[in-house]
Amino acid sequence: MSRVPETSGQRPSLCESYSCKTRRVSPLIMARRWSGGHSAAVLCVGAAGGPGGLLASGAEGGEVTVWSQDGAALAQLRLPAGEDVTGALFAPSAPGSLYVSHGETVSVLDPRNLKGPVQELHVGEDEINGLSLNETGALLAAADDSGAVCVVELASGKVSRTLRRHTNICSSVAFRPLRPHSLLSAGLDMQLMLWSLQKARPLWVLNLQEEGEEEEEEGRCGQTPGQLFNPPLAHCVSVAACGNVAACAAEDGRVHVVRVDGGSRPGGRTALQAHSQGASQAHFLSFLSHPYWLATGGNDGRVALWDVREHAAPPEGKTKPRGPPRRRRPKGRSKPKTQAEPPPRARPTPEAEQEQEQEQEQEQEQEQEAQGACASPDPETSPAGPRLSISHGDKVNWLCPALLKGEPCLLVADQSSALSVYSLSAL
Repeated sequence: MSRVPETSGQRPSLCESYSCKTRRVSPLIMARRWSGGHSAAVLCVGAAGGPGGLLASGAEGGEVTVWSQDGAALAQLRLPAGEDVTGALFAPSAPGSLYVSHGETVSVLDPRNLKGPVQELHVGEDEINGLSLNETGALLAAADDSGAVCVVELASGKVSRTLRRHTNICSSVAFRPLRPHSLLSAGLDMQLMLWSLQKARPLWVLNLQEEGEEEEEEGRCGQTPGQLFNPPLAHCVSVAACGNVAACAAEDGRVHVVRVDGGSRPGGRTALQAHSQGASQAHFLSFLSHPYWLATGGNDGRVALWDVREHAAPPEGKTKPRGPPRRRRPKGRSKPKTQAEPPPRARPTPEAEQEQEQEQEQEQEQEQEAQGACASPDPETSPAGPRLSISHGDKVNWLCPALLKGEPCLLVADQSSALSVYSLSAL
């Protein structure tokens, strides 16, 4: 499993980095403790949708616990192999299916009858670090220590595609909402990648180290003399409900907010100076006033909530109205030949050209729908610093946003065997 190492770099904490006029720090927020479900450190948490949805957590030693929304441990299970549980998520279309990763395997569990795996999927080439399901519930992606992302068709239980480009551990993967065949991956090679499952190569690769070096040269990184930084190893990636904004937590303490427009390069990027030590978690919240609320957690023991609407807006001049569709030449006509024709095998057939044009038009329509879901932000209400900052006190292993009996909450897993629950109802 990809662990967040202790950091040696030091820089001002959030309380010193931002003025009180642009943030709301709430040290008085008290956490509710959910205990009795584990005997070892909790590594991951997942929440099912719906008003009566269950929650599940995984811990070291193969422990899995199912929770009610009021914090009662309903059932516990220790997986036979005793491997650390590194991911736990519910199927969006079938909340009665719980997927947990351990070692190179994903076990499918019934949370209502937690007696053992209903099915085992041998997915990873190495230890699995993260899971993601697409919104249709048809595809499962697993990021592993070999640097690969394995995509499984759940109907057959077989790996349909293996995406290889990371040169180090692939620590996290996330499907894009509204785009069931598009996903992002992040790794300890300091790279964030956008993939389309129709292609073997990533559509673009963002090197976080190179981006940081450019910011230092331009004086935009906010570094102070003598300040030490760890390399920006990417630990966690999350995508907003609109599908066009992603966030990546990195070991240098920053959280990178990236526009994902589906082109050959990112639509824009902003680095939040989020934590004084490594940032281990970044998760968008889909149940607050807009889809641009972002929760982050790190090795500094802090949990922060950000309003990133300002950073989610597309750059000026980047959006263009869609023009009329291109007119297709009748099949029977051809242009005068001014040069030798390519070999017949190199020239696509008219049917292939028409199919390609239809795919491009469909992609443009989907992109416009996704941009419509990402409403333009109001910069006057998007402060520079976190809107909420909590001194949790222990290194954060996992963050899980959830609605608990209608109350917006954030569940935090740390080095202990208990879960902490913070209410966000004051926002």
